[in-house]
Amino acid sequence: MIKNFKNRPFRYPLAIVALLLSTLVFLAFESNKKAKPNRFKQDPNTVSIPGGSFYMGASDEQIDMAMINRKKVVSVSGFWMDRAEITNDQYRKFVKYVSDSLVYLAIYGGGINQGEDTIKVDWTKATRINQNSKAVIEKLNELLLSPDNRIRGKIDIDPTKLIYKYSYVDLKAAAKASKGLEQSLSNFIVTQTQPVYPDTLVWMRDFSYSYNEPLTRLYFSHPSYGEYPVVGVTWKQAVAFCNWRTNNSNHFLGTSGKSTQKIDGIYRLPTEAEWEYAARGNSKNNAMYPWGGPYTKTKEGRLMANFKPGRGDYFGGNTKDDNIYTTKVKTFTENGFKLFDMAGNVAEWTSSVYYEGGYNFVGDFSPDVQYDAKDSDPLLMKRKAIRGGSWKDIAYNCQVSTRSYEYQDTAKSYIGFRCVLSMAPRVTQ
Repeated sequence: MIKNFKNRPFRYPLAIVALLLSTLVFLAFESNKKAKPNRFKQDPNTVSIPGGSFYMGASDEQIDMAMINRKKVVSVSGFWMDRAEITNDQYRKFVKYVSDSLVYLAIYGGGINQGEDTIKVDWTKATRINQNSKAVIEKLNELLLSPDNRIRGKIDIDPTKLIYKYSYVDLKAAAKASKGLEQSLSNFIVTQTQPVYPDTLVWMRDFSYSYNEPLTRLYFSHPSYGEYPVVGVTWKQAVAFCNWRTNNSNHFLGTSGKSTQKIDGIYRLPTEAEWEYAARGNSKNNAMYPWGGPYTKTKEGRLMANFKPGRGDYFGGNTKDDNIYTTKVKTFTENGFKLFDMAGNVAEWTSSVYYEGGYNFVGDFSPDVQYDAKDSDPLLMKRKAIRGGSWKDIAYNCQVSTRSYEYQDTAKSYIGFRCVLSMAPRVTQ
């Protein structure tokens, strides 16, 4: 029987060989596809900050601040952090996204007040909209400046109409209200509507009897200020930016429409502990400043950061790199974690509530005090911690441990922010 089988001729030898080869190739491709782990995509604007322990609090004795800035050993988990403060160019992407999405809703969504989330936009259609067309302008009437607010008859979008709508789950409220998942998720969904355009009048409001009109007119809108840190942004606007960046990281990176380019993580403001840990730059000597030393100038007399070195002196003798107000990000030396401007230039929002006695009761593992204050809450509960000092501050405010605050709905010409990124561990093979 075997003999007969061997002597039996094949009718289609070439077809069988081809079929076997194609099957093997398919199986090899499928097995390789399944075995391949998800690729880790890093945000090029951020740098990894490994977790660790450090002394949080004053680097030297401060008798008057002993209860506000008490020193203690704490530990924080690893995270990613923007190497520099958010710039005007980067924040403009947020403003343009909101503007373009509202234009889309005005034309294709039945109006900007239909309750539809501004995230749900068909960007293929949105990019084809000709906003200079008369037919389009007529449909955008509810989004444009009213005729009595136009200068020389120029038709433009009303910046007060640029409102970003987003929703999130209040996890703290859910954790307090239930032991598990027995309650409906809808009970803890919070929806926010946040105007996004910066308050450009801060340059004139913050400084009486000073001529700052050019900065009011040009600082945010002119391309020359693109690499300068954005200011005039409230804590609420910074939080909204983080939410937008989380959901639209590909848009932020200039690859809108490509879902494969999204960063798999959560952008947010840093806690006070995270900010101080990052600012210290892995320093082993508990130094006062991010550059690891107690001095604010180099041996050549150049400032180590953009701050106010003396009464009436905002230049510090270095007119090449320094400025009377903000400077371009990354102008001064980075710290041990490759972070720029952790001292000076602009102070930075954190996610933490400013409470004088907070250091006395916070835990030693990822310490933080947070509270999402409502508009009806007392003013005292709306204080958010800011860190790092600014171009208008003296050196003391630039120390890594110095604490200060501002109200969450207040914008200033010397406060900006940077994001941190929480990501799952890398997939290794």
